[in-house]
Amino acid sequence: MVPSDAPRSSDLDAVLAALGTLSARDMVVVAPHGTVNTGLVTGGQRQMMPAPAESGATAAPMRQGPVRAKHLRTARRCFVPPPCFREALAAIDSGVTVLVGERGTGRETHALNLLAYGREEPVLVQVDGAVSLSRWAPRAQGVHGYLVMEPPDPFALRAWDLSRLETSLAEAGARLVIVLADAPGLVGTLKDHLGIPVVRHHPPDPRKVFAAYLSDSRSEEHGHARWLRALESGRLDDLLPDGLPPRRVAQAVEAVLRMGVVGGASAGEVMRHLAQTEGPEVVARAQSDPALLAHLLSIGVYGGLHHSVVTERAGDLLRLVEPAGQPGYGAQSTVGHLAGNAPQRPLSETLRILGAHRVQNLGEDATDTVSLFWPAVSEAVWEVLCRDHPGLLPPVHTWLARSGPGMDQIERAGRALTTVAVATGGRSLDLLRDVATASPSAPEVAASCLGAAVQNPAAARAVTDLLEQWSIAPEPPLRKAVAYACHSDRGQVPEERALHLLHQLMETLDDDEDGLSVLPVIIAALVQRFEAGESRARAALLRRMRDWADPETVSGLLMAFAFPVLAGTDPAWWSDELPASVESAASAVELTGHALNEPATFAAMREVLLTWCSEADGDEHRVRALGVLMDGLVAARQPGFLRWLLAVGRGPDEMPGKEPAARALAMWRDNTCVIPSDC
Repeated sequence: MVPSDAPRSSDLDAVLAALGTLSARDMVVVAPHGTVNTGLVTGGQRQMMPAPAESGATAAPMRQGPVRAKHLRTARRCFVPPPCFREALAAIDSGVTVLVGERGTGRETHALNLLAYGREEPVLVQVDGAVSLSRWAPRAQGVHGYLVMEPPDPFALRAWDLSRLETSLAEAGARLVIVLADAPGLVGTLKDHLGIPVVRHHPPDPRKVFAAYLSDSRSEEHGHARWLRALESGRLDDLLPDGLPPRRVAQAVEAVLRMGVVGGASAGEVMRHLAQTEGPEVVARAQSDPALLAHLLSIGVYGGLHHSVVTERAGDLLRLVEPAGQPGYGAQSTVGHLAGNAPQRPLSETLRILGAHRVQNLGEDATDTVSLFWPAVSEAVWEVLCRDHPGLLPPVHTWLARSGPGMDQIERAGRALTTVAVATGGRSLDLLRDVATASPSAPEVAASCLGAAVQNPAAARAVTDLLEQWSIAPEPPLRKAVAYACHSDRGQVPEERALHLLHQLMETLDDDEDGLSVLPVIIAALVQRFEAGESRARAALLRRMRDWADPETVSGLLMAFAFPVLAGTDPAWWSDELPASVESAASAVELTGHALNEPATFAAMREVLLTWCSEADGDEHRVRALGVLMDGLVAARQPGFLRWLLAVGRGPDEMPGKEPAARALAMWRDNTCVIPSDC
């Protein structure tokens, strides 16, 4: 008796028939209310083996196929033999050859040209890398070469497998090239294990590839040779750096032909176009992978520095954003893309995906640096992130604020912040206050950003407001950032604006330890602006310093510290300026006397004057300048100068300045300001 809930026989047959059509290889067992066994089948249990297809045994899926004729023609037409091509040609005569190289460097094109070499119409077949070569065999005839890309386990082959392959390939008159991704120690291990030729692939010279693609375009009538000759010095090196993969060279050629040769664009415009195209693509490749995105940003900021700096800073960014982030201004946060554990991959693979490379420079200044092939891409990357992923900006600002103490890292971090400020129209500057107070080197990072962004129309107004606010802020790091921004080598703050800000900083100095830490930065800014300025700017700075040299104020003390350094800078300029400019001479006299009057700066000013006396010995030009200064100092009758005269008079005979000091002291005592011209 059949239970009421058991399926009817006709129903089971229908199900079995349907299941049989889904799989021509599987046995289906149905056992209602029973136990499946492999022995005797009883009690309504049954097993059905699907009937073989009418065509006979089921054919295995195709795992190989001909190389597309169009693809092969392109690979051959623009092929530039890489450095190892001749070696590889000799190696393929053995029947089975392994070609090892980094992905994306033209390995497949190299292999196809090896297999097609010497034949007008080669017949080539590509075999799926997943195929087990220990069971694979070539066709009996009609194929000249087989290409296998990256089999998962090349060590699965044994000596007898290779012997069989070599024999069958020789009988078929064909060659086999196996292409593998490079890895440390792989070449030597393969040679030892397989005993067959292993050739290391290196990409061809990008300039030669570039020339080949240009020639193939047949655009000489459009003047590509003339355009190349007109390239600015060094711009071709920027366009075609060493190691640039052939695929990217082809992109450069396409842009040059479309924009440069035909459109009349400059090399700079072509580079910007390539960067604007590459930027969104590389962000799209990296944004869902925490390690890739962190490395992309790190390379964009610290590219050109040692690879350890780039990887270390990428790790810092990953650790910083590991917790789920908060939404940024005006958009949903995408910090979550960076959360979690990053997949581990070799640095070479990371660089390949991101369009970057590692450069090993030899010699005394040996370096091992990492950078994007086209550094301008980094600016396009920041533009994409600012537009599409603003939630990343707060943690990125925190990351950049914690840059290393070296000037190389500080300047690069500041440039990145400048790019972000420009891309956001100055809105990201709201985050800069936290940047400036994040670490000991953070004020310099913020200053680098402010100093560079102040001239950009998109951010200038916001930067100017920040500089004004921070110059009177109670927080010393903010004031320190303003002082650093006033260095002409840190940015482009105009002269008048910089001097105004520096004076404002002096007036807000306080006597606590943090406040006094701003003092040396202000002095350094004054000295640096003097050293970098042309003659008129130097004279203007001296006038300002003379106005600020009030002995009762903090600014007066700062001038006493700063002037000896200025006076020791560029002796030739002082020799020309003092006799020629009454105003500059008056400023120098007042500032010299002021520095000699201050006990803390007397020694520094004394040494500068002794150096002037020593350098004036036998030099008529400098004797005249020294005479103008001494004349003015005697007339001013400052106590610090009298102290200097007495100290020199009591010094040893070999001390420089003995004679001019003695004459000046005599004039002082005679209450006269005249000093002989031969002092």
